[in-house]
Amino acid sequence: MPMSFSRAAALTIVCGLALSCAPFAHARTDDPPAKHEGAKKHEPKKPDTKSDKKADKTGPTVGVGLIEIHGDLAEQPHPLTWLFGSGDHMTLREVTDLIRDAGEDDNLKSIVIRLRDSKIHLTQAEEIGAAIDKARKNGKKVVLFSDSYETTETVLGSYCDEAIIQDGGGVSVPGMYMEEMYLADTMNWAGLTPQMVQIGDYKGANEEYMRSSPSPQWEQNISGLLDGLYGNVRTRIKTGRHMDDAQLDSAMRQAWMALSDTGAKVGLIDAAIDLPELDAHLKSKLGGELEWTDYTPEDKSLQMDTSNPFAMVSKLTKQPETKPTREALAILYINGPIVDGESTEGGFMGEKSVGSDTVRRSLSEIEDEDLIKGVIVRIDSPGGSAIASEVIWQGLHRLQSKKPVWISVGSMAASGGYYCLSGGQKVYVNPSSIVGSIGVVGGKVAMSGLYDKLKIHVHGRERGPMGRMLAASTPWSDAEQSLVRGKMQETYDLFTRRVSEARKGIDLKTTAEGRLFVGSDAIKNHMADKIGGLDDCVDDLAAELKLTTGEYEIMEYPGPKSLGEVLGDALGGYVMAPNVGAKVAEQAGPQMLFGTVKELVGPRQWPQLRDQLSAFMQLRKEPVVLTAPRAVIVR
Repeated sequence: MPMSFSRAAALTIVCGLALSCAPFAHARTDDPPAKHEGAKKHEPKKPDTKSDKKADKTGPTVGVGLIEIHGDLAEQPHPLTWLFGSGDHMTLREVTDLIRDAGEDDNLKSIVIRLRDSKIHLTQAEEIGAAIDKARKNGKKVVLFSDSYETTETVLGSYCDEAIIQDGGGVSVPGMYMEEMYLADTMNWAGLTPQMVQIGDYKGANEEYMRSSPSPQWEQNISGLLDGLYGNVRTRIKTGRHMDDAQLDSAMRQAWMALSDTGAKVGLIDAAIDLPELDAHLKSKLGGELEWTDYTPEDKSLQMDTSNPFAMVSKLTKQPETKPTREALAILYINGPIVDGESTEGGFMGEKSVGSDTVRRSLSEIEDEDLIKGVIVRIDSPGGSAIASEVIWQGLHRLQSKKPVWISVGSMAASGGYYCLSGGQKVYVNPSSIVGSIGVVGGKVAMSGLYDKLKIHVHGRERGPMGRMLAASTPWSDAEQSLVRGKMQETYDLFTRRVSEARKGIDLKTTAEGRLFVGSDAIKNHMADKIGGLDDCVDDLAAELKLTTGEYEIMEYPGPKSLGEVLGDALGGYVMAPNVGAKVAEQAGPQMLFGTVKELVGPRQWPQLRDQLSAFMQLRKEPVVLTAPRAVIVR
């Protein structure tokens, strides 16, 4: 499974585990798992099988639910979902809701999950797998059908009763491989002087630029994380496929760039079937004619009469509903690099960012809404601005005095993400969530050597006692570098104080200084409380608050926006700029570069690498940041 751990700039870890299940794009609607009215059942249909033949209704019929997952799997709904619907771009909550709905449908005997163009992450497969487990406990036979199986599909298939591949499809579950790039010699050759300072021997954030090989501390840290991820994958596949270590190793040796028949032969999947034959295959397994029910998310978009332009304009100018109508729980998303100011939907690289002002405004709305009884903060972030992380922590800590604040971690809560996590009272993680990186990094790259090589002469002018600290051309003196380290130590001390106050029993001597852990190990180290996904966190908080099943809502923050607000956010920079052409030209070069990198690493891997780069680029604005130094990508 190719897997890449990429540092902010040039570190790439290519892993040979292919974890990808058809992208699940789906966000649960306004009700908690198993307690909502979210999914919409359509008239029976078959999944592109022999649907032209009339079913023979003389024998018994068997209900089968169909859930199709394709496109990217989003963590939170788009701000305009309320207006236009989610379409094919579902969120994780929507997917798990659909599985839950189907699992509780007494008319169904089986659920078929069909993957199309899968791009899901390992932790998303774990959360979907947990929903599948619940459906199976309700007596449903769950079948996964995919055109190909890499590591993520294989992990997801291991939760199911049967994993089926399209006949002729590819299977590849080879293992993991990691590479890191070290640029110290390159930067010296180029005349660049990196002065990256880190607090925490295991942080590793400065090693890419300052060393030619990994330090013993970073080697221990990153190898331990890799062992944890790989161990979770192996344990899940062995459990679901009823294999021992020797059997799995043998299967992986053979299922490397293999065809469907080999995957079935070695036991990683159950059968290779041409899609039109799936109907007949299920009939033989279930013992009757199939009655298909297509499960899709409830369409909450406004229905527009496109033949009436006045009615259409009226709908497009409507404001979204943002108030609960009954008792509710709130889900607040911290999804992406953490920055000062407002959140954005897309930066240089198309990344979302989490702005401290936006989060604090959402927290104030939640605090003021009496019908909201508790909040779950869903974190999927590599960190970013130290100042913004502290501002968010203060808002979460303030809210705790009025309402319970629980945390659910998606794929990552590292560095600034873990700082925010310490603002919650109870923490849920997936087995392969990455948590920790309690450390600080800061510094600059002095350009004087490069300028000399290029015969560029720089003349600086400073005003004020600390003006020279801002110089990009000259390196810091030893005294200046000590001053930077002192400021960073203050940030680190505050960070560790926040963590130790929130996580009772944690030993910072073995968990801090930049160390990284998978979720299953974080529980042992008192860095988190329970293995579970967003569904589990919502269910448990509802039970603790004694909220009645089916009688409370889920409110998501930041909330939906009007069409005018979204357009204003998108166009605001251009409207304000007197020279739009210059702005476009300024962004064209970097966007082309990042577009090329996206094509090289692949669409599934790009979001994590992109968010890591964006978080690290906060150094342009702040000398000290809280960010994990690598992106961990499991394919």
